[in-house]
Amino acid sequence: MLNGPLNGTVEKNITGHQPMSTAQRSLLPLDSSYRCWAEIDLGSLERNIKRIRAALPEGIKYMAVVKADAYGHGMAQTVSRLMRSGADMFAVANMTEAAEILEMGSGWPILLLSSILPDEDRFLVDYNVIATVSTAGEAERFSRVGKVAGKSIPVHLKIDTGMGRLGVWHEEAPALYKKIIKNPHLKLDGIFTHFSSADSDQKFTDHQRTLFLKALDKLSGLDRSKMLIHADNSAALESFMPESSFNAVRIGLLQFGVHPYKQSFLAKVTVEPVLSFHSRVGLVRTLPAGTGISYGRTHVLKKKSRVAVITAGYGDGLPVSASNKGRVLVRGRKCPILGRVTMDQAIIDVTTIPEIQAGEQVTFIGKQEGANIDVTEFCQWAGQISWEVFCTITKRVPRIYRTDSAD
Repeated sequence: MLNGPLNGTVEKNITGHQPMSTAQRSLLPLDSSYRCWAEIDLGSLERNIKRIRAALPEGIKYMAVVKADAYGHGMAQTVSRLMRSGADMFAVANMTEAAEILEMGSGWPILLLSSILPDEDRFLVDYNVIATVSTAGEAERFSRVGKVAGKSIPVHLKIDTGMGRLGVWHEEAPALYKKIIKNPHLKLDGIFTHFSSADSDQKFTDHQRTLFLKALDKLSGLDRSKMLIHADNSAALESFMPESSFNAVRIGLLQFGVHPYKQSFLAKVTVEPVLSFHSRVGLVRTLPAGTGISYGRTHVLKKKSRVAVITAGYGDGLPVSASNKGRVLVRGRKCPILGRVTMDQAIIDVTTIPEIQAGEQVTFIGKQEGANIDVTEFCQWAGQISWEVFCTITKRVPRIYRTDSAD
C-alpha cells in the first residue's frame, strides 16, 4: 500500500523556495513522491480570504500579514491569491520581504512592521514602502531620506500600550506625533498598536485598547478618517468594535485556516486548513523487549514491538520536543513517536499495523483515511505555537501547491 503525496492537481513543486531543477527531479522516485513534504491548498486559502473579507464590517481594510515567507506557506503563491481575493495591503517584517512582493508588480501598499536598520533607510524611497516609527530618532532618519529624494516618506506611528517591544510609550505619543505631522518630508498614513496577550488575557487586551484610544484622543488635530487606525490581529478580533474609529485589521494566522482565539470576532467564519505536513516510512523492524530507542535511550521497549523509521526529523520541522510525546498518522491510525527525534529521522510504534511497508505515507499535520491531526493538536504535544509550527518547517521540505478551484 503506497499513499502518494500528489493526489490532485498541483501548481508547482518548490524546494528551498525555488523551482526544482531537472537534476533535482531526476533524483526523485518515478511516482514523484518525496521523503518529506508540505502540501499547500491554494483553493482553501482563497476561500478563507473571501470569507474573512465578507465578514469584516464595511469600510474595514484587510491588511494581510505575510511575513516569514507567508508563515512558511510561500510568499509568491500566497500573495498572488491575496491580491485577487480581497486584501487591501500587505504587512511584512523586513525589506527583503517587501522586495519579494514588489517584484510581483503588485502596486499594493506594504507596511514594514519591524524596525528599519540605518543602512536600509535608502530603500524607503527605492521600494516606496511604509515605515513604522517608534522613536524621534527614526523620524529624523526617515526625514533626511525624504529630503534628499525630494518626497515625503509614508509612515505609521506605533504606540506601545504594553507590548514592550516597538512603539513610542503611549504617554509620550503626542510629542512624537507632533514631530511627524510638522515634518514636510514625512507623511503620517496610519497609527497602530500591538496587543501582547490577545489570545490569552482578554482583560489586559481591553486595557491596552483603552490606552490606545486615550492616546489617540490626545493627538491634537488628528483626522482619523484620513489614515489607517489599526490594533487588531487574528486573535484580538474577539473584542473588535466595528463602531470604533479603527478602520483596518491585520490578518495573519486566520487566513491560513487557524483560529488563534476561539472567541474571536471572526470565530464565526469557517476557515479551512491550508497546510498539511507529511513524510514516509523508510524502514520497518521488529525489536525485542528491553531495546533502547534512539539517542540517549529515552524510551525502552517494554515488549516486543514493530517499529518504523520515518524519513523526517528536526531538520525538516518535526521538533525534538515531540520526542516520546508526539503522534503521527499511518493508515489513518495514530502512532506514537518513540525516543528522541533526530535530525533526519524519527521512530514510531506500528505494532498495531503489522502489514505496514516501507514507502507508506506518514502524516504529521492533516487528514488521512478519516483521521485528523490539526495544528492545534500538533502544538499541544510539540510544545509550540501555531505560528512557530508553520515557520519551522524548513527550506529543505518541498512545498506542493494544489490548485483546486476556490469557488
